[in-house]
Amino acid sequence: MPSLEAVDLTKRFDRTTALDGASFRYEGGAAIGYLGPNGAGKTTTLKLFTGLLRATRGRALVNGVDVQEDPKRALWSAGAMIETPEPYPALTARESLAFIGGLRGLASETIRDRTELYAKELELPPLDRKTAGLSKGQRQRVVLAAVLMTDPSVLLLDEPTSGLDPAERVIIRNILVRLKGQNRLILMSSHLLQEVTEICDRVIFINQGKILLQDTVDGIAQRFRSRSLEVEFAQPVASAALAQIPGVTNVVPLSPTRFRVDYGGATEDRVRILAACQQLAPVASFTNATLNLEEAYMNLLQPAAPP
Repeated sequence: MPSLEAVDLTKRFDRTTALDGASFRYEGGAAIGYLGPNGAGKTTTLKLFTGLLRATRGRALVNGVDVQEDPKRALWSAGAMIETPEPYPALTARESLAFIGGLRGLASETIRDRTELYAKELELPPLDRKTAGLSKGQRQRVVLAAVLMTDPSVLLLDEPTSGLDPAERVIIRNILVRLKGQNRLILMSSHLLQEVTEICDRVIFINQGKILLQDTVDGIAQRFRSRSLEVEFAQPVASAALAQIPGVTNVVPLSPTRFRVDYGGATEDRVRILAACQQLAPVASFTNATLNLEEAYMNLLQPAAPP
C-alpha cells in the first residue's frame, strides 16, 4: 500500500525556517491537496520528499523508507514533478519518454506501450516533434507523461497545472482522478482551489512553514460554515424580511428564492429561524451551508483578532 509520512519535518535556510515541524501520514489510494500562499513551505516539503533538499530535522518517508537514509529505494516507486521541469529541447517527445524509461530500466516494449497510452490520455502533440518547438502546456504534459512512465505508486506534484489552459487542466484532472482510483497516492500543491476540490480527498493547509489544518475537503467546508444556513423558498422572498428574524446576523442573497443566513449556531436559534422562514413563504430546503475551499482558505489565513 503506498504511503507518505512526514515526522517533525523541518528545513532552515540561514535564519529563515521554510518548514517548521511538519507531521502527517497518508496511505492508500488518495489525492492530498497541499495549500498555502507563496513562500508557505509547499515546494520545500516536496523537495524534502524527493531528496532535492536535506532536512534540518525530522524525517520524510516514502512507502515507509526514509528518503535521506536510502533515497534510491524510497524513490524507486515514486514519480515527481517539482517547479515545472522542462524536457530536453533537442529531443522529440518520443525520445524524451524513451530516455526516461531507459534510465529507469523499463523494457523497450513497456516503453512503447506506455508512450502510446499517455500520448492518448494526455493528448500529447505529435511524438516526433522536437520538444523545443512545443508550447508550454505541451511540454508540461510531456514531462507528466515521463513522470508516469514508471507507473509510480506515489506522485509528488508541484502545481501540476500551473500555466495550462482550461482544456489542458481538464486533461490533467481526469488522469489524476483515474490514478487515485487505482491505488495511487498523490500529494499535489496547487493555487487552483477549484481544482483541488475536484481532485483531492483531503487537504493540508500550510502557512509560514507551519501546518495549520488537515482534514477532508467536506470536513473543512463544514468546519468553516457551521454557523450558516442555506434556505430556499418556493417563491421569491425579500432578503430584508429574513434579516429581521431574531437571531439572524447576516443575509446573503444567492438567488431570488435562495439565501445564505448567518446566525449564532445555537440549536434554538436554528429552530426559531426555520419557523420564521415558514411564515414568510413555503420552504423548499433548509440545510447547513457549506463553504467552498477558497472561502475556507481565506478564513483560515485571516489573522486572529487581538484579545
